[in-house]
Amino acid sequence: MTSTETTTAVAAERADLLESLAKHRWFLAHTVRGLTDEQARLRPTASELTLGGLLKHVTAMERMWAEFMVTGPTTFPAFDESTAEEWAAEFVMGPHETLAGLLADQAAVAERTDELVRTLPSLDVTHPLPPAPWFEPGARWSARRVVLHVIAETAQHAGHADVLRETIDGQKSMG
Repeated sequence: MTSTETTTAVAAERADLLESLAKHRWFLAHTVRGLTDEQARLRPTASELTLGGLLKHVTAMERMWAEFMVTGPTTFPAFDESTAEEWAAEFVMGPHETLAGLLADQAAVAERTDELVRTLPSLDVTHPLPPAPWFEPGARWSARRVVLHVIAETAQHAGHADVLRETIDGQKSMG
């Protein structure tokens, strides 16, 4: 493969990753369109999830993973009994938070992540994952794997959001 072909393939891979991530971010943001802050705080199902809380969580998750691509596992706060409430608060739209503010934060984080994906010298750079019950001990993730994870988590939570929105007022993300 020539240098030009390699450069083109790398640019195409990054463009594909960014396009997929943008699509799922859009679905999540589109799902909360037209809601009031009060509606974004509603828990319309047996779950603890709210639309505002999902948006807040996805944004915080993307922010941490983007920073992980640069600095590694120190980005993540330790997970133990003493930090469980802090992690849980990430899913709650606080009384002084607004849906507009959460959407603005999502846009700023998206801009930062997209810039990193475009400009990292390589998506092959790896870092060890932090200790947490949901990670395999000793595992390492590349920047590419991180972006794929962010895409998957954003898509998963956009689906959750669609169910919540339909339960609140019958609106759907699509259809």
